Amino acid sequence: MCGLAGGALLASRTPAIATLLAGRGSEPLLTPSPTATPTPAPPQPEAAAPDAGQGDDGTSAEERLIKLYRTVSPAVVNITTQVVRQSFFFGPVPESGSGSGFVWDDQGHILTNYHVVEGAQSIDVSFGDEVATPAQVIGADPTNDLAVLKVERLPEGVQALSLGDSDILQVGQTAVAIGNPFGQFQRTLTVGVISALDRTMQNDSGKVLRGVIQTDAAINQGNSGGPLLDSEGRVIGINTAIFSPSGANAGVGLAIPINKAKRIAPVLIAQGRYAHPWLGIEQLGYALTPVLAQALDLPVSQGLLIAQIYRNSPADRASLRGASDEVVFGNRRMLVGGDILTAIDGIPLKAWEDLDAYLSEQTEVGQTVNLTILRDGEERVVEAIVGEDPG
Repeated sequence: MCGLAGGALLASRTPAIATLLAGRGSEPLLTPSPTATPTPAPPQPEAAAPDAGQGDDGTSAEERLIKLYRTVSPAVVNITTQVVRQSFFFGPVPESGSGSGFVWDDQGHILTNYHVVEGAQSIDVSFGDEVATPAQVIGADPTNDLAVLKVERLPEGVQALSLGDSDILQVGQTAVAIGNPFGQFQRTLTVGVISALDRTMQNDSGKVLRGVIQTDAAINQGNSGGPLLDSEGRVIGINTAIFSPSGANAGVGLAIPINKAKRIAPVLIAQGRYAHPWLGIEQLGYALTPVLAQALDLPVSQGLLIAQIYRNSPADRASLRGASDEVVFGNRRMLVGGDILTAIDGIPLKAWEDLDAYLSEQTEVGQTVNLTILRDGEERVVEAIVGEDPG
């Protein structure tokens, strides 16, 4: 938990609570060569130092930002939705919402956040001042808060945005956000820096987002789904949430890294859904501590003590064992005697989050992983084929 008061808000059509788990110098004076008549030449003025924000092509930082906006903004869209809410007194009540998105490819696909379009009965996408055009959700991944929309056609001249590489980002580099704050101020540009990397956040539905980019570029409700860009106009993230005690921008914006979208969006376009890796033992046991290990007389002080295994799961097919006995530890009963999972593909495991993170970020369904386990005091390595999370 972050020590700040308040919580993170999804920068979307409606607020939702989330938790943040995480120059060059001057040129030398010009001196003429001596001549036969030693008449001193008048002193030459010192060459002016170039603008600190000047680029290799001689343009200023301001000029580059103007060019970036003119190039990128046509591909940033305003998304409006109609959602039917249930009222205790009035029954079904229609509500409108708004968010942002950007053109993913030349086929009319728009990338946005899942929470922008969740539960929408109708969706319209507008490109600036043009009349809104209907859109459909063709793929969604609630776990990673991503969705792909499809419009019939793109306006003439509108092109997909270039994608950057979020794995090489550095804290302190420029970050530019473009979106539609509060659904009213279309294509608003704000500038800041990348404040931190590899944050972990949990949204109000309990989904954990990892590898999140933190920026101080102003993000507000309605910015969700819009692009976070580098100084060259390449998309490096999808603006998703803000951490704020008041609900307005407080300098802590959060964005899903674009490399995650590169992996997921093509699958959503092709299949409509994204299969999440699963072993069938996640959270079904206990993370060992030195105290617990000593009390249970175990030969290791860290690892995951497996208590239960889903039938016909990858773990079951790999012949992993669940608990065989029950003991009382403190004021709770514990299932013990099962295998102790200490590593996956050689990566040590101390908490269930370590396993979840590795499966989510480093594996895919159908991949074979090596599980290091401790059974009856003996270490062994077993292979398991990662399955699909049944949800």
